[in-house]
Amino acid sequence: MTASPLGPQPTPRGTLFSVHSREAERIELCLFDAADGREVRRIAMERDGDLHRASVSSVGPGTRYGYRAHGRYDPDAGLWFDPSKLLVDPYAVELDRPFRYDPLLSVYGHDTADLVPRAIVVKERTVKRTAPRFAPGGLIYEVAVRPFTILNADIPEKQRGTVAALAHPSVIAHLKRLGIGAVELMPITAWIDERHLPPLGLTNGWGYNPVALMALDPRLVPGGMEELRRTVAALHAEGIGVILDLVFNHTGESDRYGPTLSFRGLDNRTYYRHLPDRPGDLVNDTGCGNTIACDHPVVTDLVLDCLRHFVTQAGIDGFRFDLASILGRGPDGFDRAARLITRMTTDPDLADRILIAEPWDIGPGGYQLGNFPAPFLEWNDRARDDMRRIWRGDRHMVGALATLLSGSSDIFARNGGKTTRSVNFIAAHDGFTLMDLVSHAHKHNEANGEDNRDGHNENHSWTNGAEGATDDPAILAARRRDVKALISTLMATRGTVMLTAGDEAGRSQRGNNNAYCQDNAITWLDWSALDAELLAHTAAVSAIRRRFTVFSESSFFTGDGDVAWLTFDARPMNVGDWESPETENLTMLLGTRDRETALNTRLAVVFNRSLVPRQFRLPSPLPGRRWADLLGGRAAGGVVEARSVAFVVEVGE
Repeated sequence: MTASPLGPQPTPRGTLFSVHSREAERIELCLFDAADGREVRRIAMERDGDLHRASVSSVGPGTRYGYRAHGRYDPDAGLWFDPSKLLVDPYAVELDRPFRYDPLLSVYGHDTADLVPRAIVVKERTVKRTAPRFAPGGLIYEVAVRPFTILNADIPEKQRGTVAALAHPSVIAHLKRLGIGAVELMPITAWIDERHLPPLGLTNGWGYNPVALMALDPRLVPGGMEELRRTVAALHAEGIGVILDLVFNHTGESDRYGPTLSFRGLDNRTYYRHLPDRPGDLVNDTGCGNTIACDHPVVTDLVLDCLRHFVTQAGIDGFRFDLASILGRGPDGFDRAARLITRMTTDPDLADRILIAEPWDIGPGGYQLGNFPAPFLEWNDRARDDMRRIWRGDRHMVGALATLLSGSSDIFARNGGKTTRSVNFIAAHDGFTLMDLVSHAHKHNEANGEDNRDGHNENHSWTNGAEGATDDPAILAARRRDVKALISTLMATRGTVMLTAGDEAGRSQRGNNNAYCQDNAITWLDWSALDAELLAHTAAVSAIRRRFTVFSESSFFTGDGDVAWLTFDARPMNVGDWESPETENLTMLLGTRDRETALNTRLAVVFNRSLVPRQFRLPSPLPGRRWADLLGGRAAGGVVEARSVAFVVEVGE
């Protein structure tokens, strides 16, 4: 990796500080006492083109610092220079405290030295480079670190809610039972609350409002990079990869009424997109008040340096990019060959990493599912919605079921694609949990303080007989049955699959489908109340997925012995069957390698969407072989239970 000229660079004699600003008249480096926080020194930086530098002797790792930028203050012209604002280095890798929102952060002329974290000079330590532990086709487990670990009584109290907790034996045992290939950590870099939350007594618990893109948030990672490094090593030792969910689409500086913390105060017109010929008007393709200008060379380099930082310093296996269409945006819209996207896929430090796009934003032409280049994997919301609608009971869905089971070739064969790059999921951090999906017809976001206006209105959900919480045993049984069917369907899809932490065991958010601001019992996973039956089922179908190679393979089916689509009387589906609104059920017969026996075999996945058990037939087994139900039910005898998925394999007598 080529060292960036930006950020603090410790030297044998001190530290060289460098920061970019094209339009600042001058920048000052401020040094602070680590013990009492007082500013102890202010140094005028020397200008070299658009770089501002200061070489300070006898200053090394552990030094606290920030910047102040002087220049014209004219927000309507996109210029926000205000030397009263202490600014965080965009290349900061460690902070001395979390960000805390205060209205004074937005007030011109008010000194914010007591309100803004100081960056800390760090001597970086490179880890040994290894291949990613995760491979496409595996199972990703989406984790919000604090909610996932805060109530786990097995973890020492001081570690609960932190990245270090993920290395605890109880957590690792849980992950291994589920067959997790990689944990995908929701944002752990430093963020700030949206300004409307503090008056409501709420805080952002998800972290999708970043300020310092490289710096770990002290609330989640109090031990800094060393804590992350050790946690990654512990998970790697168990064969589990680590993927970071990073936000490069906007920052917590928000719209023009937001706080001045870093980008805005240093070089607003470089870091953010603005309307053509209206530099005071921020583009808002994110819905968060601003849009990072990823096509600007300075920003492109910052994003790449951030990714390299986490790979080289902690051994991170890959990245998921929030609102990833922003990565490819330029003046003319999204470009799959944009400089940043191309460099991500060709950079020596990044080319072998797992790259996952959330392939949309809210701007014009922002929905780009299927349009990212290989090797990007993509969150497939089409498959998500279709799986929901299938089990809700919508008609004309059997063709959609076969398509998503096959890896969504209708989407990923575009642009000459030969393989699926789909990340299949049913629920994620934003939206209903899996249990809430089958328990609520409507969202219930009143606790968010916006009169239930926030969050998606269309969730393709259902109740099984009552809205929300109930003690009715029949309704509870029906909900558990439907969650089992959904998880089974997910595990039978071709491509990479993702499960959100807690969905394997009945986690509920009380119908809140936008719980980003609920750092409380609404989002915290109650380990003492996990649904043991659901957990056992998830582990079982995950094991089936790992046992048979067909699910993790990425090529599209050819129909030449690799897949057959059958009716419940064992005949091939015809056009009438596919098009009939009455077709509720389907058998997918697969040719596959059985890793357990190292032999080729046939595996039938039988989908019964109806409310009663159904009889079905399979082709006759080969001589000396029989059909066996992998979940211990009645499928070997030709009966699939109501609202369920059966896995039946051909085995020797």
